[in-house]
Amino acid sequence: MDTQIDQQDSESDTRFWGKLNAGLISGAADDDPSGIATYSQVGAAFGYGMLWAIVLTMPLMIAIQAISAGIGRVTGHGLLDGMRKHYPHPLVYALATLIFVANVINLAADIGAMGAALKLLIGGPALAYAAGFAVLSLVLQIFIPFSRYSPILKLLTLSLFAYVATVLVIHVPWPSVLKSVVVPPITWSAAYAVGLVALLGTTISPYLFCWQASQEVEEIGTTRRRKSLRRAPKQAPNALRRIGIDTTVGMIYSNLIAFFIILTAAVVLHAHGKTDIQSSAQAAEALRPLAGKLAFALFAAGIVGTGLLAVPVLAGATAYAVSGAFGQRSGLERTPHQAKFFYGVLIVASLAGMALNLTPLDPVKALYWSAVINGVAAVPLMIVMMLMSSHKQVMGKFTIGWPLKVFGWLATAAMGAAAIVMFATWGH
Repeated sequence: MDTQIDQQDSESDTRFWGKLNAGLISGAADDDPSGIATYSQVGAAFGYGMLWAIVLTMPLMIAIQAISAGIGRVTGHGLLDGMRKHYPHPLVYALATLIFVANVINLAADIGAMGAALKLLIGGPALAYAAGFAVLSLVLQIFIPFSRYSPILKLLTLSLFAYVATVLVIHVPWPSVLKSVVVPPITWSAAYAVGLVALLGTTISPYLFCWQASQEVEEIGTTRRRKSLRRAPKQAPNALRRIGIDTTVGMIYSNLIAFFIILTAAVVLHAHGKTDIQSSAQAAEALRPLAGKLAFALFAAGIVGTGLLAVPVLAGATAYAVSGAFGQRSGLERTPHQAKFFYGVLIVASLAGMALNLTPLDPVKALYWSAVINGVAAVPLMIVMMLMSSHKQVMGKFTIGWPLKVFGWLATAAMGAAAIVMFATWGH
């Protein structure tokens, strides 16, 4: 069955919005409900003390996401598919296992947060809402082909503007904010170090690498003229330019929203002594008496909107990673009959994430362990990505240039340092 369709290729699209897709979706999905919880926690606990880190991680995020997108566009294969071809299978299986476990825990946190946020907005049973969101996401992924589902995800990225609106309805002392970015008020403590590690692990996540690379591969399959760059090198100038624009805009958007979420928590919660925030829903609820009903409603609605984007990205990235590691056919453009293993992983991950909400699992501890596992998985995954992207046997003549190489290795080193700090502060 030919799954390719006649649609305008975004690489030749002259419209700015038309050039945005994989990078924009990946960046927006990074601000998922569990990410909102982390940003709210550090904003409430440390005020403006970590805003500098969001600015600092921006070029690192752009580099590592552009590298993952480039691997997919050049080779025509997802990350773990490519790793399976060039690296020891036990390493690939171990990475896939870590990604699966971390993503299922993350799915549980995001699905639960969406249910809790909707309960805050309209009342009713949070668990029923959570189950409804999980089933809705799963049904859309199974029954709507990628070529039609991807534009829906792209539109959902606009839901993050709720956090821009939240900042607009509260009073922000901008001179103090800008000063804290230029001269960071760093606190030398174990708690601050742990918060910084959590922030870094939230902004640079393995599931985003897998998703963006695989979405590039999906777009090769769903656009008739598009081929992998190793097969069609003449497409490279437009393709690499489009990836650069898409990824840069997506990561700037992601970090700008993260900045606003931390800022909201710092201005409203930290300033009023509300420093212990455990979840995104709790952050939204805490805003109501301090910042008013409008700020509360915008913040809570944003949790639901970004969850509708992030849950399918998390589940899809899990299915891509595991299918690639085991050499199985994958793709949201394929039907369940054509990619049984892929859809099986998708369904199991989604249902397992939902099921964890029915257990007495502490959501704060769950997010902590998700961050730990992500930290363990990210470093070797990023190292292999950097080696692949510099290897002519993998990339042909499209090995990455020195700017991406420098910032990619800096991002890898930052994640390695974060993992070391995480284990050094274990139990604090």
